[in-house]
Formats: sequence, structure tokens, C-alpha cells
Amino acid sequence: MTPLVSVVSGPRARLFACFLRLGTQQASSLQLHTGASLAAKNYYEVLVLGGGSGGISMAARMKRRVGADNVAIIEPSERHFYQPIWTLVGAGAKQLSSSFHPTVSVIPSGVEWIKARVVELNPDKNCIHTDNGKEISYKYLIIALGIQLDYEKIKGLPEGFDHPKIGSNYSVRTVEKTWKALQDFEEGNAIFTFPNTPVKCAGAPQKIMYLSEAYFRKTGKRSKANIIFNTSLGTIFGVKKYADALKEIIQERNLAVNYKQNLIEVRADKQEAVFENLDKPGETQVISYEMLHVTPPMSSPDVLKTSPVADAAGWVDVDKETLQHRRYPNVFGIGDCTNLPTSKTAAAVAAQSGILDRTISRIMKNQTPRKKYDGYTSCPLVTGYNRVILAEFDYNGQPLETFPFDQSKERLTMYFMKANMMPFLYWNMMLR
Repeated sequence: MTPLVSVVSGPRARLFACFLRLGTQQASSLQLHTGASLAAKNYYEVLVLGGGSGGISMAARMKRRVGADNVAIIEPSERHFYQPIWTLVGAGAKQLSSSFHPTVSVIPSGVEWIKARVVELNPDKNCIHTDNGKEISYKYLIIALGIQLDYEKIKGLPEGFDHPKIGSNYSVRTVEKTWKALQDFEEGNAIFTFPNTPVKCAGAPQKIMYLSEAYFRKTGKRSKANIIFNTSLGTIFGVKKYADALKEIIQERNLAVNYKQNLIEVRADKQEAVFENLDKPGETQVISYEMLHVTPPMSSPDVLKTSPVADAAGWVDVDKETLQHRRYPNVFGIGDCTNLPTSKTAAAVAAQSGILDRTISRIMKNQTPRKKYDGYTSCPLVTGYNRVILAEFDYNGQPLETFPFDQSKERLTMYFMKANMMPFLYWNMMLR
């Protein structure tokens, strides 16, 4: 068997390399930040919008490039979440408290934290405006604002979450409701949905289905459960190698998958979900449920949709290889808010941050960017309480696997990595 150290240091070591490289470069320069600034400056050499994984990691990198005093992060939230773990929180395998740290604890030491919300971008004048009336100018702008959850685009939500039997692993407010609905299930339909929009972590809507099926088996309720996955997509997964493996699992576990079905309404008081057939617009079906897991429609944050930095669909318009903006050369994007044609995951952000660091470094020197992002992303497909299929692939849907074995097979070791190793690497290395 190949030693782990050689696996994670070799040329194929995509997943671990992204996190380990981030960690070794940042650990020595990140210390506890003491708080948000009460007297922020009105100009920074590098201004970062968003304090998620992309924003924090890029702020740490830019601190090394230009010095901490010349970098600021604009982020309104007082808590920083590691959202990939919410799949396991919704299944009762992890506690919600393990998924967040105070934002102040992850801001790179010396970098200014401006606790505010961005309400306007003006790239023609190299400035932004915040909700507290401040105008802040920059020389270089990094946009890392993430993705917006649009529960309200489904009729009956979000107010439907006040009722039992319904949850969603995509929000801190509703993820524990998933676990409650799972525990309270007695008999009937357990429905899991996938919306007709781009989403972050596209594997998560079906991960909770597999976990729920395992829970029903463990608690003796499987024979009373009709498990349904209604997806707006036309396939179970975008990469054939992993799709074939998932189809085998679906067949073995007797799971019902219906394609081109989009959730448009939840009647939580009646425990009914309404789906539209995307192949026949206007044709709807009402299904009663004993448990419903909702993956909400998602979109670019509203502040970006009408901004000059957005493409026609509202996403930050960047070059897919360099992450530099297509029209504004001193503007860059990373992560879920961009129009990069790859899956929106934390692993993708880890890979993108290294490329973007090199891009900005060369731009600062008036040089042409050379390092190219190949679309690498990773999705640990949780298929049970102790099994994961580790999907890794590029822009073209071609597998880019880390380990010297077939990652389309369910493995305990990959579950351990998902549940324990990756959170540790995230908090202690990627952000530090």
C-alpha cells in the first residue's frame, strides 16, 4: 500500500495538496484577531468582499504580498461556518456547534475586518459602498461573496419551516430541522429535492437521501419508507464514472429517482410538495410527505446581479483560467459567486486560491498571468454513516483523483476523511 505521505505529496495529490499547501504557507502568519475595526480606513491596496473560505484564504495570501495594514475584509457575519459538515449535522452524525467559529478568530492577524454589508460596487471608480454609508476605495478588489439561498422562490417557504417534517441542510436555521424530521419519521414518503438553478455542493441534496435510508434501516423503519429523489436535472451526477456508481447504489437500495422534477410549492400545513415537470412546463404533481428535505433555489447575491462586474446571469464574470475579471483587470473573483463552469465546493475554492494568488502577484508586477486553473473540484459523496465515494474532476468532467485506487467505490477511509480530517484541515490549515 502506498504510504499516505507519498500519496499527499505526489503530483496527483489534488485534494490534500490544496489544503496542505494553504496551511503551511499561512500557519505562521495567522494569529488571533482582536476585533472588527471601529475606524476603518477609506482606502486599501487589496479589498476583499466576503469572509467565507475564499475571502479568508485570499486575505491571508494578500497579507503576505502587501502587508496586513494594506488589506481589509468586508464581512457582516460574526460567525464563520464550515458548511460541508452540515450534511452530517442533518443526519445526526455531527453537532451544529462543530461547524462554526467566531469570525474574529479566522481573520488573519493585522488584516482589517470591516463588519458591514456591501450594497454597491463601482469598479469604474475603484470603490464600493457599505450599508453603514461608507465608501471604500481600493487598488485591487477580490470578490468572494458566495451564493445566495432563495427559499422564497418556492411558494410556502421559508415560513413552511415553522411546521414539522421539513428541513434543509443548506441553512444554519434549518439544518437541525432535517435531523428532527428524520427522527420523527414513521411511515410514508421521504422526499429529497434538487432545484432548477446552480447550487453549492451539488452532491449534498442526494447525500442526505443516502444517510436517511441508512438511518431508516438502522431504526427498523426502512420497509415503511418510500424514498424519493426529485431532481430538476436529467442525470444523477455530472461525471459518468461517479454517476454509474451512484446508479448502482440507487438500484440496490430501492430508491426512486425522478428527473426533470422541480419543487415549486410546499404546503407544509398539509404535508404536500408540488413539483413541476420541466419537460412539460405547467404540468404539476402533488406528493404527500412524511419527511421533506428541501434544497433551495440559489443565485448570485443581489448586490452582484445588477453590478457592472456581473455577467448576464448575475455571476462575477472572470476568466476561467486566471480568475481575473474579463473587463476590469484589477478585479478578481473566487468561489461560488463566480461564473466558473465547475462545481461550487470548498475544495474548488482551495484550488482556486492558489491560482488567484499567482495571478494577482503577476498583475501587481505588470506581468501576464501564467498559472491556469483547470476547474478542479471535489465532492465527497456520502452514501452512508460510514461510506463515501470521493469524486474529483475538472472542467471537462474528467476524474482528477488523489489516491491510487478507484475512488468511485464506497470506502470507510473516505468517510473518515470527510467527517474528521477535512474539517481539521480546514480550520487548522486552509484558513491558517
